[in-house]
Amino acid sequence: MILEPTTPVSSADKAMQLEWKYGAHNYHPIPAVLTRGEGIFVWDVDDKRYFDFLSAYSAVSQGHCHPRIIKAMMEQAQRLTLTSRAFYNDKTGLCEKYLCDYFGFDKALIMNSGAEGGETALKLTRKWAYKVKGIPQDQAKVVFAAGNFWGRTLAAISSSTDPSSTNDFGPLLPGYIIIPYDDLDALEATLQSDPNIAGFMVEPIQGEAGVVVPHEGYLRGVRELCTKYNVLFIADEVQTGIGRTGKRVACDHEGIKPDLLVLGKALSGGTMPVSAVMTSDEVMLTIKPGEHGSTYGGNPLACVVTMEALQVVEDEKLTENAAAMGEVFRARMTALSQKTELVKSVRGKGLLNAIVIQERPDLGTETAWEICLKLKGNGLLTKPTHGDKIRFAPPLVINEEQMHEACDIIEKTILAF
Repeated sequence: MILEPTTPVSSADKAMQLEWKYGAHNYHPIPAVLTRGEGIFVWDVDDKRYFDFLSAYSAVSQGHCHPRIIKAMMEQAQRLTLTSRAFYNDKTGLCEKYLCDYFGFDKALIMNSGAEGGETALKLTRKWAYKVKGIPQDQAKVVFAAGNFWGRTLAAISSSTDPSSTNDFGPLLPGYIIIPYDDLDALEATLQSDPNIAGFMVEPIQGEAGVVVPHEGYLRGVRELCTKYNVLFIADEVQTGIGRTGKRVACDHEGIKPDLLVLGKALSGGTMPVSAVMTSDEVMLTIKPGEHGSTYGGNPLACVVTMEALQVVEDEKLTENAAAMGEVFRARMTALSQKTELVKSVRGKGLLNAIVIQERPDLGTETAWEICLKLKGNGLLTKPTHGDKIRFAPPLVINEEQMHEACDIIEKTILAF
């Protein structure tokens, strides 16, 4: 068989046709074919520039192709990329220490994808349940909030309440209990009713569900109830962590610390998959050699990139910028909601925000999707989630002038409807 040479794709249509013909049909992208990125902007194959207001679902928080992160990546890539964990290398321990000092935990376990991070937290919780809490073998349960999203693995979808995640993928994993989000009474009733519950895994702000922000005091209440019933509090901060919501992690808004912190996405500045689970010695040391791991997890290239990506957030004060720019964005969107009934509500923290769209049958069956297509035409990229919600999450490097320019595009586009 003779393979065609891997020449660059010259047109948007050809690129999309190639994916459709040779790729799985498991995504429904906005029809923009991107080829370059810098800071808050991306360019398509026709050299049209767009504001990126999705940031690869918050993975590109430090901006596209941040020069410091790319430099660190290139230098390490020329030295050593992968050893597996069959051997030590000179970067993994440095990164683990950096993570522990940065987030205030005893131990870090580095993996690759956010879903792997969530599954690692789940395995640690079950192991702790048997080795420390004394739950009978194979009886441990973990509680999840309805509307959660932490990946597409079988372990992740077993906690999902979204039929598109679960249909025709059963049987799902046992040991899951699902309760309403932002409901402390439901959580206490559940924890009180079953001594075999080992953990409660929750997003401080539900991202994929449409940037659902719980009431003030919810996370503090979760912390108190988990302590009261000797249950591990697992914070899924894969999307909300690393400055995105205007704090180092979203749990910091209520000054609480989970037992396990799951991180991913922006941990590498959008350059490669890196995730991590942070926890105490008591929890982490329940897992022994051979019981969990990953060939690529904690590889030296990822470790160097992670340390530089986190240092960029600190040096450039991106957390503080996210808080300030989020205020500007929500003020502009709130003002817009008073000009049109299309915008029903505005919600979010920092630079993780969403607007809820009033469905208009005259605009088609998916009004939010139609708006996103028009936004693309006007030079801003984002995507709907759960039908009627549009998520806006630009890189944290955005400045006020750029934010107002982007908000002008959003306002012009929506008012044109």
